[in-house]
Amino acid sequence: MRAPARIRIAPTLGSLVALVLVLLAFPACHQAEAIRKQALADSRPLMFESIDGVQLAGRIFGPDDATAGIVLAHMEFSDQSSWYDFADQLGGLGYRVLTFDFRGYCPGGNAGCSGGKKDVAGIWQDVEGAVGLLRSQGARRIGLVGASMGGTASLVFASQAGQDIDAVVTLSAPDSIEGLTAGPDVLQTVTAAKLFLAGDGDASAAQAAQAFYDESIQPKRVEPLTTSDHGTDILEGNQSETSKTLIIGWLGQHVPVS
Repeated sequence: MRAPARIRIAPTLGSLVALVLVLLAFPACHQAEAIRKQALADSRPLMFESIDGVQLAGRIFGPDDATAGIVLAHMEFSDQSSWYDFADQLGGLGYRVLTFDFRGYCPGGNAGCSGGKKDVAGIWQDVEGAVGLLRSQGARRIGLVGASMGGTASLVFASQAGQDIDAVVTLSAPDSIEGLTAGPDVLQTVTAAKLFLAGDGDASAAQAAQAFYDESIQPKRVEPLTTSDHGTDILEGNQSETSKTLIIGWLGQHVPVS
């Protein structure tokens, strides 16, 4: 009897491409896990109060004796953990860095759990509490970096009289969201050096960034990025290195470590 013929299935170009992409993803995935593990090892969780008494969960990075402090404020559909990797990078540069969950955000685990109810209109008070914590630990120069609504909250807080903020960086911040508004009256009173970042494929954010620039006083800069990513997603996408370089450069210029 003739042996049954063997059936050979030739791989298609599409299946080969898919296989290559899967294999390439493995080292990138392991690298991301290693970076996050190191960020957690380099930091510690803490609790602090907003200026109106809400208990907030945070995480502190960087040297204990740093005199330059950075507050990182998250976007609406995220939490403080979206900042951990970049916070660790800034901490390695010598900054005292604080991430935190806004009121009403309770992701749990190493991302923490803040008290209170979600109240976007009031989150600028959480930023004020974060700045107060860093100042109580010895920070004399302060920079604020906020993603989306975190950027809007940072501008609103920085506009308050007597806050003496050195720099504000926003990523995809809207001019108004759920009662939190950074209009011309706010921007005209922010004396900090301002860097406005947004992706050119994120139309509303790009328009807001340009409006912020047009309505604010010097020193200021607006930088459109070639991406449709929003907020902290920009730090992980195709403009990751460009955006980080811009932020670190702006902070280095206006919030020097020494």
